[in-house]
Amino acid sequence: MAASSRSAREAKRRIQQMEAKRELRRDQEKRRKRDNLIAAGAGAAAVLLAVVLQLTSFAGNPTEDEFAAAEAGLTSPSESPTSSAAATNGANIPAPDTAAGKVFTGELALNKGPLGVEIDGTKAPQAAAVFKSLGDEGYFSGKTCHRLTTAENFGVLQCGSADGQGGGRPDFTWGPLENVPADNIYPAGTIAVARTGNNAYGNGTQFFIVYKDTMIPADSAGGYTVVGKVTSGLDVVSAIAAAGITPGSSDTDGAPVEAVTIDSFSLK
Repeated sequence: MAASSRSAREAKRRIQQMEAKRELRRDQEKRRKRDNLIAAGAGAAAVLLAVVLQLTSFAGNPTEDEFAAAEAGLTSPSESPTSSAAATNGANIPAPDTAAGKVFTGELALNKGPLGVEIDGTKAPQAAAVFKSLGDEGYFSGKTCHRLTTAENFGVLQCGSADGQGGGRPDFTWGPLENVPADNIYPAGTIAVARTGNNAYGNGTQFFIVYKDTMIPADSAGGYTVVGKVTSGLDVVSAIAAAGITPGSSDTDGAPVEAVTIDSFSLK
């Protein structure tokens, strides 16, 4: 009887151990599934934030509230491309026929070195007319290149802000979009026009120089007007990028660590 009782207790103990092991495995499997979901969610959030940063990189003067809304995914993709401005140009915007059919060449002189440039009025007559006019009046002299991106597939230097911090001129907005890449790819050397988000008539005085092949997703208004290209000196911009970004909220998007200013922008 004693031996039989011990055998029964031993069998019960083994059964309890087996149940405990099964419960442990079930808990581990639940934790793995939960961790996988958290990791996937974090990855999706990282991708979303990267896209948001790209879409807001070339806005003329996004406010902190606008950026926060975009970062939170609150920007409406159905917003009208002309919701923040009338789809017409003001009297102070030069007519596109002043540049239509013409190709201007010249120099963008930065404090870090000169760039040879070509502005193409055959493909983007309105944009070419604007930048030829701004260059002729000396608008760019003393302006800064306030924004630099250094992500693996996203490398641009943005310049021409009215206040040196990304602010635009409310009295100087224009459109439409011209010569926009169909595939959202902006090759190294591209000079394109910055604008406010979701607004085809939100172009202003700012432009960006692409120093390595870059993809910029279109917003509800489309892409960004390619107005010309760098014909020499792109290594100057690459060197600015290599120096890095001022420490801040992003490791790949911010002010150049070494201040960049425009000495002159001349076209003929």
